[in-house]
Amino acid sequence: MGLLLINARELSDYFRESLSFSVMLDEDAREADIRMLQKDLDAKEFVKSTEYISKEQAAENLKEELGEDFISFMGYNPLLPSIDVYLLAQYTHPDSVLTIERYILEYPVVEEVYFQESFLHLINENVRKVSLFLLAFSVLMFLISLTIINNTIRLSVYSKRFLINTMHLVGATRSFIRKPFLIRSAVHGVIAGMVAILMLMAILYFVEAEFYLLFTLQDFTLLLYLSGAIILSGILITLVSTFFSVNRYLGINEDKLYL
Repeated sequence: MGLLLINARELSDYFRESLSFSVMLDEDAREADIRMLQKDLDAKEFVKSTEYISKEQAAENLKEELGEDFISFMGYNPLLPSIDVYLLAQYTHPDSVLTIERYILEYPVVEEVYFQESFLHLINENVRKVSLFLLAFSVLMFLISLTIINNTIRLSVYSKRFLINTMHLVGATRSFIRKPFLIRSAVHGVIAGMVAILMLMAILYFVEAEFYLLFTLQDFTLLLYLSGAIILSGILITLVSTFFSVNRYLGINEDKLYL
C-alpha cells in the first residue's frame, strides 16, 4: 500500500504535467517577439516546458485530425500561432492556473489563453478521492497487520510465561527479563522487514513491464524511504508488542499462569 500511495502521487503528477494550456498569439506578432516570450516563459519557475506552434503547423495538425484540407475549402488559414505551456504539477491547481493566466495575458503579443479548466478540476477531484481511499485502506491493512503480529507475539510470550515467572521469583529485575525478549523481537522485525522488501521488489519486477505507469523502479529515493519505513515499523511494532506482553507476566499471580 505504501508503494501504491507513492506511485499514485507520481501518476497524478504525470497527468497534471501532461495537461497544457494554449497561449494564442497575435497574428501579426513578430517572430522575434514570439521567441522572446517563449524564452521568458521557459525561465519561469512554474513552467516545465513550452512548445511553439506556428500557423502552418497548427493547420497541418488540424488537417490530420479532420482528415481533410480545410484551407483549400476556406481559401485562407484562420488559425493563430500559439505556444503550448506545460506546468509543473504543484502549479496545476485552479487558483495557480488563474494567476498564471492573468500574468501571461499581460504580454502585448498574447490574444487569449485557452485552458481546459473542467478537465483539470476532474483530475484534481479524482486524485483527491483516490488518495483518500488508498489512505483509508492503508490504515485498515496496517491495523489488521498490527493485530496479527501482536497476537502472534503474545502467543510466543505466553509459551514462556513459566520461565518469566521463575526468573522473577529468583530475583531477576524486570529489565533483565525483558532484554532477551526485546532483542529477539528486534531481530525478527529486521528479518521480517527485509523479507517483505524482497517480496515487494520481486512482485514489482514482474509487473513493471505491464503496468509501467503504476509501478516503476526509477525513483530509488522513494523506494529507499519506503524500505526504511518497512524495517523501522517492523522493529517498532514487535518491540512495543513484546514489551507489553512480557510485562503482563511479570509479577502475575502464580495461579493465573495456568489460565
